[in-house]
Amino acid sequence: MSEHGDQVPGYRMIRMEAQPDAPTAALADVEAWQARKAYPDVLGGGGAIFGVAEEIETGGWKIVSLFSTPYPQGARDTMAMTFREQARAAEDAGDPETQREWLRNAERLDWEALDELTVLGRRFRIVRGDQFIRMGPTGPEPPRPSDPDPAKVGHGHEYRGRTKGFVIDPFTPTGMSEGILRMELLSLVHAKGTAPSAVRKDSLRALETHPGGVLLPAEFTAAEFSDGHWAPTQMTNASPQGSRDTLTTYLRVMAPVMEQLDEETKAEYGRLADRIDAERCDEIVIDGSRTRIVRVERLVRIGPDGPEGPRPSDPDPELPTAVQEKQLREEGVFDEYRVLNEEETEQRRVADEQAKEFRRLFEEQKRRREAADEA
Repeated sequence: MSEHGDQVPGYRMIRMEAQPDAPTAALADVEAWQARKAYPDVLGGGGAIFGVAEEIETGGWKIVSLFSTPYPQGARDTMAMTFREQARAAEDAGDPETQREWLRNAERLDWEALDELTVLGRRFRIVRGDQFIRMGPTGPEPPRPSDPDPAKVGHGHEYRGRTKGFVIDPFTPTGMSEGILRMELLSLVHAKGTAPSAVRKDSLRALETHPGGVLLPAEFTAAEFSDGHWAPTQMTNASPQGSRDTLTTYLRVMAPVMEQLDEETKAEYGRLADRIDAERCDEIVIDGSRTRIVRVERLVRIGPDGPEGPRPSDPDPELPTAVQEKQLREEGVFDEYRVLNEEETEQRRVADEQAKEFRRLFEEQKRRREAADEA
């Protein structure tokens, strides 16, 4: 399906097809349609995310990394790591010339903030995605029954998800509900007065430069209802269980140290974590506030030259790794012979104590997980 038939460029097309031979896909489409009624509002959720994609000969761009870093530099660092992995493969294959070329480009990324590179005829790009959540009268949409959730309690990190290896290609057919959602998301821009002028200007420009789009596999986060609104409290995970595990780690390990909890509150947090583990529940009340595991939709916009890269207004506070190291050395941060002042000494003492307590609580949680696995 497209707006104007065959005269519309391919990157603007949305192909919607019934999938009667794919029961799982059909169920997911039905659930997506039901979500439109239960959670009718689509809101921006957590800002842009970035990943690395490679253009492929068969069409489209294949994602070659996790797609979750909130700043472009994090994805550039991942691209440098990808190039070094290619260099090691070339070394193992006895091809030093190819190895040197991959390493040369990896080192460029250590010093330069580059969003696209072609190495040995292979084109790589930092790709930008927007995040959205569905909202209804009861709050944000939780995981759907058809969302993959295969990991056991405590093993959410082992499920790597469906994003790495996903091909960004508008020609890939989609179900009716996903196709309609794509059309809705592609039309969204920041309303006047809701974002800085540069951010709004970039979102309006993207309607022209990258009018097409593809939905990535959904991910999940935990959100807390506080002061009359919902806000995410963690980075996204590939599965609902990954978000539950992140939440229980916060309750058992992070909060006791970072928030200096008293023994009574620490015990209550432990009981809440035990309940999440036992019930695999997607909503719980913590300190009187509702916390829910939330489904996050992610859209990559596409133009005539492929997926959208970072926008000028996207926050990009991190420096390339070599530049950052050089700057820190010039500031004396890496000077092992520098004498710490009294404030720095106290900060280091507190940090060391916190690190010891983190390790103790983490090992305690690890033993709990292992015991549960053996039971």
